[in-house]
Amino acid sequence: SDAICNFVICNDSSLRRQPIIFNPDFFVEKLRHEKPEVFTELVVSNITRLIDLPGTELAQLMGEVDLKLPGGASPAPGFFRSLMSLKRKEKGVVFGSPLTEEGIAQIYQLIEYLHKNLRVEGLFRVPGNSVRQQILRDALNNGTDIDLESGEFHSNDVATLLKMFLGELPEPLLTHKHFHAHLKIADLMQFDDKGNKTNVPDKERQIEALQLLFLILPPPNRNLLKLLLDLLYQTAKKQDKNKMSAYNLALMFAPHVLWPKNATANDLQENITKLNNGMAFMIKHSQKLFKAPVYIRECARLHYLGSRTPASKDDLDLVASCHTKSFQLAKSQKRNWVDSCSHQEETQQRTEEALRELFQHVHSMPESAKKKQLIRQFNKQSVTQTPGRESSTPQVQKRARSRSFSGLIKRKVLGNQMMSEKKNKYPTPESVAIGELKRASKENMNLLFPGSPAVTMMPTRLKWSEGKKEGKKGTN
Repeated sequence: SDAICNFVICNDSSLRRQPIIFNPDFFVEKLRHEKPEVFTELVVSNITRLIDLPGTELAQLMGEVDLKLPGGASPAPGFFRSLMSLKRKEKGVVFGSPLTEEGIAQIYQLIEYLHKNLRVEGLFRVPGNSVRQQILRDALNNGTDIDLESGEFHSNDVATLLKMFLGELPEPLLTHKHFHAHLKIADLMQFDDKGNKTNVPDKERQIEALQLLFLILPPPNRNLLKLLLDLLYQTAKKQDKNKMSAYNLALMFAPHVLWPKNATANDLQENITKLNNGMAFMIKHSQKLFKAPVYIRECARLHYLGSRTPASKDDLDLVASCHTKSFQLAKSQKRNWVDSCSHQEETQQRTEEALRELFQHVHSMPESAKKKQLIRQFNKQSVTQTPGRESSTPQVQKRARSRSFSGLIKRKVLGNQMMSEKKNKYPTPESVAIGELKRASKENMNLLFPGSPAVTMMPTRLKWSEGKKEGKKGTN
């Protein structure tokens, strides 16, 4: 089957309110978890097909070299980062700690509440009350349940706290490794009829590149990004009430999602417009960005269910063009093969019966030189083909004229019986031989039987008629 769905029943009441993200790309996720190196190579090869990443930037995307980011921003050293993360986990800290699924479950309470209050004017732009925000922050860090429906908190408090959580992450939600790739995606433009680059963004290629890039995000980052973009997409849909368009929301969240940490607007002066526009683009098209491209799905599926694995979209197009007709073609070929075999078997049986009868008729003839000649011809051909036995040597040239005696007998014997089968769609070797018989001339007969009476051959009898002797007398 092309898809496998798992249904899980959770009896733990503490987990029922946590977000459940259903990913229909079963084989994509299977390949990601079981063979991460194969999965990463497949995705990255298609990313480089869409965008131009020089060696250094590609190595940064793969995590093979140290990152070089604007403003001298760089991740903390490994030992120091691990030590700080350990201390935060001991305290149960959510804010400021590396992103985890447990932290996402806590923050989801804020996202769920904001989905119900999207009509508030200036949402995410108007700051909330600092005292109420601190109460919420402490409750989330301690892992206690929060009753946001009690009316104690305002929507602006919750929205500001969500931005604060994203701003205190050790690195942006889309990670430092992907920074240069997102700048290149913003430069994807359409080409005119002459092949010149225009200033019109190529939205289809941008969406495809983002789909691929999101596939190699760490799972916690990808899950939270999906929850966040869904919230911002729904917020922008109600901009007539909250006055927050997709671009306005992008200005609020681009520093937390795309900008390198510790980088200022001056550091990003050359690229700040690209980053803001890129964030707005992700919000507008968020409903398409978390589906794996079709060719990646097919590659993953064929990796487990098939033998041939396409490596890119071009390979998939070639496979898809053949796949639609493969079943019908195979079925038709099988049916035609069965019909052809049945027809050949029936024709061969009639041929053998006619030759056997003719062979017996020759033996019943009176003793004469002609009879001896015919018997010698039969014996000569018995090495490769005798009456009642099928030749083991395949016929290579369909239209080659046979100079053997038994070959001529076959063509002559079946001449009248096979006339109606000339238009058959699948000709047999016998039917081809029948066609050759019409082109057989008197010279061929004389070549086979020099100086002999004319021979007329029928399926049931062999008739000898007197004719004029020409050429040399006697037989070989």
